[in-house]
Amino acid sequence: MNKKFGAVRKSLILAVALGFAADAQMAMAQGRAADSEQQQQQSGGTVDQQTGRILTEAFEKFGNDDFAGARESLGRLRLDRLSPYERSRVEQIYTSLDVQAEDYAGARQHMEAAIASGGLNEVEASQARYQLAQLWIQEENWTEGAKALEAWLSTATNPSSSAYYLLAIAYYQLEQMDNALDPARKAVELAGETPQEPWLQLLSALLLQREDYPAALDVIKRTLNLYPGRKQYWTQLSSVYSQLEDFQNALVVLEFAHHAGLLTDSAELRRLADMYMLREMPIRAANLLQESMDKGTIEADQRNYEALANSLVAAREFERSLPVLEKAGDLSNDGVLYSRMGEVSLQLEDWDKAVDAFKKALDKGGVRDVPNTQMLMGIAYYEMGDYSNATTWLNRAASDESSRNTSRGYLQLIESKRQN
Repeated sequence: MNKKFGAVRKSLILAVALGFAADAQMAMAQGRAADSEQQQQQSGGTVDQQTGRILTEAFEKFGNDDFAGARESLGRLRLDRLSPYERSRVEQIYTSLDVQAEDYAGARQHMEAAIASGGLNEVEASQARYQLAQLWIQEENWTEGAKALEAWLSTATNPSSSAYYLLAIAYYQLEQMDNALDPARKAVELAGETPQEPWLQLLSALLLQREDYPAALDVIKRTLNLYPGRKQYWTQLSSVYSQLEDFQNALVVLEFAHHAGLLTDSAELRRLADMYMLREMPIRAANLLQESMDKGTIEADQRNYEALANSLVAAREFERSLPVLEKAGDLSNDGVLYSRMGEVSLQLEDWDKAVDAFKKALDKGGVRDVPNTQMLMGIAYYEMGDYSNATTWLNRAASDESSRNTSRGYLQLIESKRQN
């Protein structure tokens, strides 16, 4: 059984099975003749004592999960001798039995027979037609379900939010999103101050699918106020703010969720770190990534080491970034991160470490701008006073137009120092 519609099935069984119980018990207690006028007003019909006894017996067996016994009891009745009202009650019990057995085609036949019997009053007949629509939904026959619900809603008095929700679900499953939106809105509207969570989820999903982010924002805020402990609504709200380019609120929402201990997934924590970088708060990004990697909530892999290193460099925490860049470089398939490590070492005037990093970068390969790396290697050797190696690397870099002028400038400086 599809869990999504298990509640529909239960409500069908209860609504149908309980519909006749009071009438049957009243007949057993009072007899057919007693207070007949009052019974007509209360229930729309009467049940004679013998029929009431059988109906009560069937109901009790049904309540005790003796479904075969309930059918056996009903089988003792002569349907052609029953009044329209009695016939409608028997057909309703059969409907409940078929719903319980998940025989929805049989349940529909019995419900249609209950309506056709003429024994239901106007309110009961309307409710029966609604239950027929629910049966189509329970079978996931969305086309027939939508058709039946539309027909019922056109005549129903004060339909519930549940009916509009089922209609929206039917259209959603049929991928008719435009048709689904109005009943989804109606379901939430009729629910008042506390709409059910699935009602809100469906409405927000439809609005997001239409990229109506302002309207979706209001629905998600309302959902979050009702269910503040649900992580998905915090992250969803942040995403919608981002779509609206309100990055400040997108960040604030994620921070609230993090401080509440709701962000436990690596992707969520990475997104918060990315938001910090976007809002030019690199040290917060670095601290979050480092803390999460230390706890194991973010994997210590090349991608995350690189993100941590980038945030440290952006925060000008150059010394902290070096061991992180080295770890990222060790895990990388190319020498790009070693080259970055060399550049940071130049910033720190650690010429030996810069030379070592640039060598690793070139040996590993895949460096995006080899002439630039060669030039930086030459500059590092120059600063160390190793003019021989500096000349070798600067000459290699000078062969490329992009680094030629700077390399030749350093070569002239070396020549000048040698002459002096």
